[in-house]
Amino acid sequence: MRRPPMANMLPPLATIGIIGGGQLGRMTAMAAARLGYRSHIFAPEPDSPAFQVASAHSIADYEDEIALARFAEQVDVVTFEFENISAEALAILAAHRPVRPGPNVLRISQDRLLEKTFLNNADVQTAPWRAITSLDDLTHAIAKLGLPAVLKTTRLGYDGKGQFLLRSPADAATAFAQLNPKPLILEGFVDFAAEGSVLVARGPAGATSVFDMVENRHRDHILDLTLAPAPFAPETRAAAQAMALRIAEQIDLVGLLAVEFFIDRNGSVIANEIAPRPHNSGHWTLDACPVSQFEMQVRAVAGLPLPPARRHADAVMKNLIGPDDMALWPTILATDGLIPHHYGKRENRPGRKLGHVTMLFPRNALPGEFGIAAALGPLGTPPEP
Repeated sequence: MRRPPMANMLPPLATIGIIGGGQLGRMTAMAAARLGYRSHIFAPEPDSPAFQVASAHSIADYEDEIALARFAEQVDVVTFEFENISAEALAILAAHRPVRPGPNVLRISQDRLLEKTFLNNADVQTAPWRAITSLDDLTHAIAKLGLPAVLKTTRLGYDGKGQFLLRSPADAATAFAQLNPKPLILEGFVDFAAEGSVLVARGPAGATSVFDMVENRHRDHILDLTLAPAPFAPETRAAAQAMALRIAEQIDLVGLLAVEFFIDRNGSVIANEIAPRPHNSGHWTLDACPVSQFEMQVRAVAGLPLPPARRHADAVMKNLIGPDDMALWPTILATDGLIPHHYGKRENRPGRKLGHVTMLFPRNALPGEFGIAAALGPLGTPPEP
């Protein structure tokens, strides 16, 4: 017997409004098209790569209230690809159309003080931390948390920006003067063995679907490699997935949420940050899963069923950072086993994410370090002896 359609499900040919025109918006729009939806991108940059694959776009500042209201009237639901829009701007959109995730989720995720408070109240372990509004605050916090410690801005920091590693008390004055805007947050140092992340989707009625935990490896503070699944103990992966699900429920998520974790030397799982959107560490799902993170985001915001977030293969994802990695693009295209993804960005500047490649392996057969380096071909760096 045929099941009736879900109530409040967004019908085919409806329009999903996406705030942000970068690669995450681009890949979300492509996933939406596969499900029969149109996408309307809102971004201030006239050459935004997401414009290339969307049905429509609006070019305006993220705080332009008139443009936001006009955009909302042209879409059926709104989501976003990054956190650099204000919660107040999302509230303007929410007065016209459903916004998923909602303004309160964004408000928590884009402020490290609110984020850490929320996580601790949800019984999720984080690094010890203190709010910093003055140099005296910083001096007292160092005495409590010890050194080394990391001083961070509470907003807008990413890929290593907006933070200062304190190694001695003499670093305090320089770090406090250098980092803006205030207030800041001091985080106690975690003696971590690895970094990982988990993606979880949650629909309007509370249904959830959680992806495998992955390991993330960084180079120059930018994500370099993601290994799926993470080569951690099963209980570590399960604990991280349980935390991600609890966070999604406690924050009343509708959409997709990435939770970044530290794994310390004792195997403890410590939450670092949350991001209520598709995430760089989830790009492997495009090739290794029947339903990618981007399709899961679309399904959640459109009220569609959320299938299990399973993988049919193990995978390694490597970012392509300009200009050095992209100089290898012709060779990448000619290398068997590399699945290339180009983001359509024009400016090939140092430190910019311009694409990624994925390599697939049989389930539960992720190779060791030398095997990964060999599979990466021209992008591989053999481990040091």
